[in-house]
Amino acid sequence: MGVDYYKILQVDKNAKDEDLKKAYRKLAMKWHPDKNPNNKKDAEAKFKQISEAYEVLSDPQKRAIYDQYGEEGLKGQVPPPDAGGPGGTTFFSSGDGPNVFTFSPRNANDIFAEFFGSSSPFRGMPFGGMGGGSGMRGNSRFSGGMFGDDKFSSFGDGRPMSSGPRKAPPIENTLPCSLEELYKGTTKKMKISREILDASGKTLPVEEILTIDIKPGWKKGTKITFPEKGNEQPNVIPADLVFIIDEKPHSVFTRDGNDLVVTQKISLAEALTGYTVHLTTLDGRNLTIPINSVIHPNYEEVVPREGMLIPKEPLKRGNLRIKFNIKFPTRLTAEQKSGIKKQLAP
Repeated sequence: MGVDYYKILQVDKNAKDEDLKKAYRKLAMKWHPDKNPNNKKDAEAKFKQISEAYEVLSDPQKRAIYDQYGEEGLKGQVPPPDAGGPGGTTFFSSGDGPNVFTFSPRNANDIFAEFFGSSSPFRGMPFGGMGGGSGMRGNSRFSGGMFGDDKFSSFGDGRPMSSGPRKAPPIENTLPCSLEELYKGTTKKMKISREILDASGKTLPVEEILTIDIKPGWKKGTKITFPEKGNEQPNVIPADLVFIIDEKPHSVFTRDGNDLVVTQKISLAEALTGYTVHLTTLDGRNLTIPINSVIHPNYEEVVPREGMLIPKEPLKRGNLRIKFNIKFPTRLTAEQKSGIKKQLAP
């Protein structure tokens, strides 16, 4: 039984070009002999297998024959001397049978060099430093379009790579959310435009829709990452797209950690004689909170479990804290002063 190219590349049989490229990029970088100096022989064998699998599966003709006849169908026949073709690919008629395809794998380093722009990107560089650096950055455009009013644009810059592929720096964009959305949770759909590489190395513009699930209780600064959704470019691993939650101001409530805070304007008479708070919550419920205590300038009424959901403890909520802005009269008549003295005398 022949080798399983799909298994070698760790993809399924419906893998598209983009899946194959991602798989090859990851595995070829991992098993390149120059990156495995202490295990060079095994790495070299693995590297050749990965390159051969990618060469077959990324070529529609070779892949179709492999899918139908397996590795034996690709390599089992020897072509006649005069039937040579470019790149190790040969077609010839076997007389009374169907056309037979014969495949001779190309040099693994040649395939690697075509893909990454260098057949040996690791020589002379420390392996620990591959992740960052001043790699090229693509630009990705974001627009809310029909999905909302959030619009983003980010344009990267940088210098061309001098050696093997490096990860482009992340592209960060703020994602404004209303306090209602953060209270209840919501789903936002973002349309992005980016460029991808086709099998021949040309860039193609594509549009994708990303779904962002905002969980109840998320705070400003929460990050949502979509790995490698930046532009694809030769010799560069695409940037991660990162959305950072921002909180829009609210007309009634402010947020303090997991608590919600609201300030009510009341008169001095209400502060002294009693007041009933009427509030509409962020999820549309009506709250009625009677206060019979004397409301002094620093008084705060705490309503348990009417704040924000706590994401790490989903059965718990913060509190609702009600503060008061007491409006004092600018002047009192002699009669009012006398009445107040009488009423408030110890």
